[in-house]
Amino acid sequence: MASKPKSGPQDMPPTGGFSPIQTARVNIRRFISPTLATALTVASIGVGFVAVSWAYRDHRRERAEMSSARNVVWCLLLAERDRAFLKQMRANREEERELMKDYPGWVVGTYFGEPIFEGGDPTELIEPTFHEYAAHTSQYNTYERVLRATLS
Repeated sequence: MASKPKSGPQDMPPTGGFSPIQTARVNIRRFISPTLATALTVASIGVGFVAVSWAYRDHRRERAEMSSARNVVWCLLLAERDRAFLKQMRANREEERELMKDYPGWVVGTYFGEPIFEGGDPTELIEPTFHEYAAHTSQYNTYERVLRATLS
């Protein structure tokens, strides 16, 4: 069953009509003047500049301290690297001696009795290639070393 339409004040405009639609521009109210806004901007830039300069001064001091620490430790790191190198070369020599002990006339550090390097001072170190250095290590360890050296 359909309801009956209601008649009453809701169907009619309010008495006196609707209020006019506002189309004119409304000026916003200023909270601060342009001079005060400029002064606040300049003051905040000044405070920021001082804060950044203080932070940079601390950063410079910290960087100098780390540089000094790096210079102190550098010699120790080089000595440890050289020590590990000589240790590996000694292990290579001992491994060669162990492998070739049953071969008659084999002299460790030579190629079938002939020196590998001609001339020069026998006490002078001739750095081996990486494959000579890692001759008696497993392929897995060699591969790891090559990867570590290329990634760093």
